[in-house]
Amino acid sequence: MKNRKFRALILVAAVSAVGACGLPRSGPSKGELLSGSIEKYGDTFVVAVDNRINEITDYTPSFGFPKSFRSAGQIRPDTISPGDVLALTIYENVDDGLLAGQGGKQSQLTQLQVDGAGYIFIPYAGRILAAGNTPERLRQIITEKLSAQTPDPQVVVTRLAGQGTTVSIVGNAGAQGVYTIEQSSRRISGMLAAAGGVTVDPKVAQVTVIRGNTRGKAWLQDIFETPSQDIALRGGDRILIEEDERAFTAVGATGGQARVPFEQPRITALEAISKVGGLNSSLADPKGVFILRDETSSIARKVLQRDDIPNDQRMIYVMDLTEPNGLFMARDFQIRDGDTVYVSEAPFVQLQKTLAAITGTASSVNSLNNIAN
Repeated sequence: MKNRKFRALILVAAVSAVGACGLPRSGPSKGELLSGSIEKYGDTFVVAVDNRINEITDYTPSFGFPKSFRSAGQIRPDTISPGDVLALTIYENVDDGLLAGQGGKQSQLTQLQVDGAGYIFIPYAGRILAAGNTPERLRQIITEKLSAQTPDPQVVVTRLAGQGTTVSIVGNAGAQGVYTIEQSSRRISGMLAAAGGVTVDPKVAQVTVIRGNTRGKAWLQDIFETPSQDIALRGGDRILIEEDERAFTAVGATGGQARVPFEQPRITALEAISKVGGLNSSLADPKGVFILRDETSSIARKVLQRDDIPNDQRMIYVMDLTEPNGLFMARDFQIRDGDTVYVSEAPFVQLQKTLAAITGTASSVNSLNNIAN
């Protein structure tokens, strides 16, 4: 009799301890998450995903070059620009020429740089606008200017390498460096090809162009698929190639828990779950798939159908994959940068853990009982 009482006492104490201390788990239960909603005096809006929500939240950051970039026409590869370096050779049809000096008919002006305003200075011809002209047109202008000073001058204009005719490419390019704008590389697609393409997955490559104080960014795929994004380049452009740094976090009863980078411009909730091995079949509650997000105020107002939302809001989007269209909802829901994808444990999992703990406790009770005997 004493042994039975002792065994019962130990068993009750063990069960009480299990209930008081709790059992290990992968995160909060579905009920605990829902209890934090605004409706239950929490600080988070909880919203069930349906077709209306998918349509409202279907937002992917769109990149694109500004209108000033897109409307700029192609420059001729031989057009002179500020920063170019020119070389001039002038032949005069007289001995002791005006520029050549005593006994000479030929004079050379080398390393003649076009200033920031586009001008060069030539003795006896004055300050001449070079930018925007081809070497041939500049030759004609200089000839006309010098004709009033020396008879029948012959002028040769050669454009040397200069910062006005080049662009710089850095980042995840096949070959970083400074490249001259040529016939085949007047647009960004041609220039990227000249630089050896990109060293990251083209689906997640972003291209930034900095022109003076203005910059624009576009997806590499858009540059090749959308003609308006394949912008004409200008001398001095700086091109930066980067890999998309967006990521989401997956936690809870999934096949894996990690911070997962985007591998394409758009990722759905269903794709996000699959990227971490899907739902853990022995733990996950398919009725408890949650997307935790700091939602923008503009989208939050539409989702909640309220006008009194001035700031960004904490939102929890809930999906039940067991519903007839649950998988379709998850397939259409767009994940955004910084989202947390959380899958709660099924209710029976905690019951199993409790029974296992009790069973283990009962074994311990038997051991204690044997010791007592």
